[in-house]
Amino acid sequence: MREIDVARITEVLKDACGRIACDYSPDIVTALNEGASNETDERSQMAMDMLLRNAEIAHSERIPICQDTGLAIVYLTVGQDVHFINGSLTDAVNAGIRQGYTEHFLRASAVKDPLFHRDNTKDNTPAVIYTKLVEGDQCTVELMAKGFGSENMSRIKMLKPAEGIEGVRQFVLETIQLAGPNACPPMIVGVGIGGTFDSCAVMSKHALMRPLGKVNPDPEYAALEESLLHQANQLHIGPMGLHGHTTALSIQIETAPTHIAGLPCAVNICCHACRHAEVDL
Repeated sequence: MREIDVARITEVLKDACGRIACDYSPDIVTALNEGASNETDERSQMAMDMLLRNAEIAHSERIPICQDTGLAIVYLTVGQDVHFINGSLTDAVNAGIRQGYTEHFLRASAVKDPLFHRDNTKDNTPAVIYTKLVEGDQCTVELMAKGFGSENMSRIKMLKPAEGIEGVRQFVLETIQLAGPNACPPMIVGVGIGGTFDSCAVMSKHALMRPLGKVNPDPEYAALEESLLHQANQLHIGPMGLHGHTTALSIQIETAPTHIAGLPCAVNICCHACRHAEVDL
């Protein structure tokens, strides 16, 4: 049995909140530079150059990449031999988000009730928390700050099994087309296939955490990711909707077994920043 003080969870998340708000991950910077080199239209080239310049300013001046600093999504992968001590794990997660957003002066975007009492909680809590138990005595903390310009363009569909690959392909591309400029392209697209109505949506969001350039380990799904990315870029929505060649930087698929009568598919759209971090404890 390994003990982990919940204060470590708070500390890790507090630091990560400020870091991901101001710093693009290296894989995204690489993808943006590659996309910029493929642009031939003056307007779309200008848009890519502005995104890269924005990244430089955010990093050097320690100001947020975007005014929408996102809703906090936290994934905890916990070894079954870990014992958390000195407090509540959930409270520790929310303390980390609270401290991270207030001390780094990030915009608080969470409201306490979705319909009748949309009062801002003023510290971006509570976080959305997913916990997965695995073997061992390690704990991995993943944080995503999900902006809602892109989140609002995400969709789920309960396809019929007979619709197969082409049904999935059509739904993914249709969702990207409908998102258009509203998702601040170039987009990163997470796709969940299989499971149930709810679990495929969770998969589609977690797929966004995968580093760009790391393909699905199954060759068939890797090939589907590649072909979907090519087709998405043929839509010519382009950087910030200016009709260039770079509509998406990556399309990333996660899958799960499902029922014989079902083919759930969820598409979680993310803007080019895709702010996330992972820390192993």
